[in-house]
Amino acid sequence: MLRIGIDLGGTKIELLALGDSSEVLLRRRRATPQGDYRGTLGAICELVLAAENELGRTATVGVGMPGAESAADGRIKNANSTCLNGEALRDDLQVLLQRELRLANDANCFALSEAIDGAGKDAEVVFGVILGTGVGGGLVVRRQVLNGVNHIAGEWGHNPLPRLDEEELPPPRCYCGRFGCVETWLSGPGLCADHLRHGGEALAVEAICARASSGDPVCEQTLARYERRLAKALAQVINIVDPGVVVLGGGLSNIERLYDALPRLWTAEIFSDTVVTRVLRNMHGDSSGVRGAAWLWSGD
Repeated sequence: MLRIGIDLGGTKIELLALGDSSEVLLRRRRATPQGDYRGTLGAICELVLAAENELGRTATVGVGMPGAESAADGRIKNANSTCLNGEALRDDLQVLLQRELRLANDANCFALSEAIDGAGKDAEVVFGVILGTGVGGGLVVRRQVLNGVNHIAGEWGHNPLPRLDEEELPPPRCYCGRFGCVETWLSGPGLCADHLRHGGEALAVEAICARASSGDPVCEQTLARYERRLAKALAQVINIVDPGVVVLGGGLSNIERLYDALPRLWTAEIFSDTVVTRVLRNMHGDSSGVRGAAWLWSGD
């Protein structure tokens, strides 16, 4: 089976083709037409048809995207690429490409990629975490994405951070309108804002990490707070779905100290006498999303 995955991002659209033995046959990308829904549809179709022409075969197509399909009418909701919101993306692409497509949230695609042949490939339940400009998550059970009846399974970024300490009051406002969402604390901008809030300079994440490694006490305290919050937030997920593996992705997954700190810190928050859940760095990096989109047809 020839599988094509499309990663529909805010700045680029990437295509990956996987062959019968899951080998990468082709990779292409182009800029996303900014704010142009019809242009975006055209760009996706051009990439798919050009790839099939080059490979001489018709493919299944999976699309990873920001946001999700509404359970009410199938139109896109919650996408930060706002030109997609309210549009019937699946139906429109199926008409243009004249075949059935599968769509999933980009965090779900990340989780699926890592569950099938990545860091979580030996686990029955995998929770994939995106820690970047925003915070997202995807849940995969027995190599299948769990969407949920409301199409929001894994959306832990807009749960509140549990058990706020005094240093976390008052909680910051999230763009969604709520206060103290996990995303406001654990995203890259959230980490930087917390550093500034506690007397630090306006620094990028990379600078905070570098200074902490060099012994800067303010930066060290910032990362220690981040680790405690991430451990608390992930403990909630573990208490509910009990995954075998938590796979970290996004830019903040490159903070090496997280992989030692989290198992040490989350134990006290998890309702079990033993905790064998592993936290692992992603295996496929920036390619996980587009690989996962291709793997949306993995059960066929």
